[in-house]
Amino acid sequence: MKLTIIGASGHGKVVAGIAKLNGYDEIVFLDDNNNVTSCSGYPVVGSTNTSVDGDVFVAIGNADVRERLSKNKKLVTLIHPNAVVADDVEIGLGTVVMAGAVINPGAKIGNGVIVNTCSSIDHDCVLDDYSHVSVGAHLCGTVHVGKKTWIGAGATISNNIDICENCLIGAGAVVIKNLNTFGTYVGVPAKSIKKNV
Repeated sequence: MKLTIIGASGHGKVVAGIAKLNGYDEIVFLDDNNNVTSCSGYPVVGSTNTSVDGDVFVAIGNADVRERLSKNKKLVTLIHPNAVVADDVEIGLGTVVMAGAVINPGAKIGNGVIVNTCSSIDHDCVLDDYSHVSVGAHLCGTVHVGKKTWIGAGATISNNIDICENCLIGAGAVVIKNLNTFGTYVGVPAKSIKKNV
């Protein structure tokens, strides 16, 4: 099976490893940096404008770019074999679930979501499209994460919390109340430091 990965960077390397474990035996990359000719031993065969047939994964951290480059592609979902995903979890196209991640029953994960290494998403959580749960971040039960929101490394979101779209939750932050205004939140407990434009 062949997979084209858009984005030849660190995130792309991890995605390629997961793709190989999912049975892809031919992996190529697309990237707009002309100086990059390979990624993790796989060739870069063109730019992000290159026409692609077959399975595609967009391995770019920036949510806006990830969404733009996902349009009109045959996207696949990649789940690391060492992730724990409950049987009834719904996972959208173009989403990656990395090694050591845990997604518990009733969770709904949208399109183009990154569930990063050793993060956890507890029961009945909802992650909207193009959100990102970073390395070691933890969402307690019944958390709703809005579209394109980034949960930083090691952050904790308490149970029954709603976070609106386009938020950035800083590394190690602890969110204990609903966040209804998009912006950047840091600290314990998490507080707004700036509004995103």
